[in-house]
Amino acid sequence: MTYDNNKGGEYGKYFVQELQAPANMMDPDFKVIYEKFASRILWMDNNVCPGAFQMNTAWYNRVPERDPIFTEHVHGYSELIGFYGSNPEDQYDLNGVIEFTINGEAHKLTRSTLIFVPGDIPHNPMRILEVNKPIFHFSVVMNPEYAEAKDVYK
Repeated sequence: MTYDNNKGGEYGKYFVQELQAPANMMDPDFKVIYEKFASRILWMDNNVCPGAFQMNTAWYNRVPERDPIFTEHVHGYSELIGFYGSNPEDQYDLNGVIEFTINGEAHKLTRSTLIFVPGDIPHNPMRILEVNKPIFHFSVVMNPEYAEAKDVYK
């Protein structure tokens, strides 16, 4: 039997096709800024699908009005972060410039990139410096929720 659009069956609950981001993920002021430069696509965590780890996906469409947009923080679990360009002729062309900092080292990205951030290592600020075509972004943590992040300077 084939089910359409994740409806029905024993496993239909594992197919997420609508955004179910947690309401408390962003403070209201940041949410307004975020929606001007990015479009969140889908969100997965233990609250959306019991037993799942956390993953976030979004398109970065333009340079944000605030710089840096994401501040340095640390959490007790590892994170995988990705940035992919949307040029079908050259999948490694990021179509923009992103500066990502890990433990004080700033790295300028102009190519599609995966970043592994070990737990307890400070990371960010992240600066979106240039967007020529949409940039696909995702982050994955092997934790049931994206929680416990602490600003390094607080």
